[in-house]
Amino acid sequence: MMKRNKNILIILAAVIGLLLGSLGFYYGTTRLGWLSQTVVNKLEKEVTINEQGIADAVDKLYDAVVVVGSFKDERITSSGTGFVYKVAGKKAYIITNAHVVSGGNKVKVQFTDGNTYEVSLVGQDEYADIAVLSIDKDKILLTAELGSSEETRLGDTLFTIGAPLDSEYSWTVTRGILSGKDRLVEVGTGNSNVANWVMSVLQTDAAINSGNSGGPIANSNGEVIGVTNMKLVSSGVEGIGFAIPIEDAINYANQLIENKEIIRPILGVGTLNVTDAEPLQYQYGISLDKSISSGAVVAYVQAGSPAAEAGFEKGDVITKFGSYDISSSAKLKYYLYKYQVGDKVKVTYTRGTKATETTVHLNEKAS
Repeated sequence: MMKRNKNILIILAAVIGLLLGSLGFYYGTTRLGWLSQTVVNKLEKEVTINEQGIADAVDKLYDAVVVVGSFKDERITSSGTGFVYKVAGKKAYIITNAHVVSGGNKVKVQFTDGNTYEVSLVGQDEYADIAVLSIDKDKILLTAELGSSEETRLGDTLFTIGAPLDSEYSWTVTRGILSGKDRLVEVGTGNSNVANWVMSVLQTDAAINSGNSGGPIANSNGEVIGVTNMKLVSSGVEGIGFAIPIEDAINYANQLIENKEIIRPILGVGTLNVTDAEPLQYQYGISLDKSISSGAVVAYVQAGSPAAEAGFEKGDVITKFGSYDISSSAKLKYYLYKYQVGDKVKVTYTRGTKATETTVHLNEKAS
């Protein structure tokens, strides 16, 4: 009996020893994990997690970012962010959003060293939401390195630098991923509360606030791949911000530097959405067939315009412009501006219930 009890004690001691050994291994591995982030799974396969910060990337861009303020009679009217994107000759050029500088008669920028300068407004375009500022190159601290939005992939790490809310939070860094590309977002331009324009933008979940407008969004190498300009604000929506692809922004910015304004073609029509309320259509004396569910409804035709010369009439519903399907007035304007002055474009429209094709010769103003 004594021998049997002794054997039981030996077995229990062995089991306890194994358990303590296992706990010791787990604890030891966990402790080491704080340093090496190496864990052992059930198959005893070593997995190493290399989670690196983006501080080096932020350093590459930080001093190129400026806080932008628009003033009218020394009273600030709006503020946002911008960044130095190129140097040419004795001048350096800063990109920001057009809505950041509109409404004022003076623009000032502040650099990370605390210096504030009044700058020249080279030009702005409300549809592109891009504005360009110029300053003497000896006053800047750094020029941003530009990357490519086209080469980014969904899930890539992105970060923004901006001035959310007010100057107290200037040069705040936020981090996220690229959530979507080529998003077509309908927006209102100028003081319009109605969506009358479409922007093709990048989508990110990096935190974007109002003061971030005009600032850079960059990849993990610190290269700017877009210009932040808006976010969705709605109950049930969180983490949906947008940025103008850097290729588009630079194209517009360089046009503003060269020409001071961007020349776009006109069609010469005022339009409504098919989905607009019937009273609005009634206001223009328009009655649509119930079979028509989408498109841009011609509310009026400007005399001497390309549309007038092509034979458009009030009540026509434009459904295709060139190779692009048209579902709304905003989409019509967006696709119209993909063409140049002088282009000839085939247009499909419905008059009554009959689909018709015509060709418009675009110009920049009515004759």
